[in-house]
Amino acid sequence: MEYFQIGKIVNTVGIKGEIKVFPTTDDPKRFDLLDKIDVIDQKGNQKVWVVDKVRHQKNVVILKLSGVDDMDTAAGLRGHSIIIDRKNALPLEDDQYYISDLIGLSVDTEDGCNLGIIADVLQTGANDVYVVRPENGKDVLIPAIKQCVLNVDVVGGFVTVRLLEGLMP
Repeated sequence: MEYFQIGKIVNTVGIKGEIKVFPTTDDPKRFDLLDKIDVIDQKGNQKVWVVDKVRHQKNVVILKLSGVDDMDTAAGLRGHSIIIDRKNALPLEDDQYYISDLIGLSVDTEDGCNLGIIADVLQTGANDVYVVRPENGKDVLIPAIKQCVLNVDVVGGFVTVRLLEGLMP
């Protein structure tokens, strides 16, 4: 089963066991749709928790989990990740991709020059930026905009791009 991280538990809230979650998903409102969450610690241990309550506060999500009724229990979850399996992921619109599907794709220019592979995707707010790592040399940053990204073929394992002036290091 393939999992996506949708949040990171960063702190406790109050004394009744609520946890503060920094969302790592594009849509923090997706937490409102969850009855249960999978929490995984740094060692890879995974546990399912029932979600009793969800509320939003500025740029974080506050969760109350069933069985987490005090600050000490909540503090034990600090640093753990909240994950969902792919089948529970939100559906994508046209020209949207899960970051985990993009990592490792080969990147070629429209004239067939291989630039490397996508090593990371930076989320800048305005648009995502693909970090393309060549075999040798400096990373190339490609803005994920229609003028630059001509084709994404996740199944085929490649991306075709047009390099705008100034993009090559």
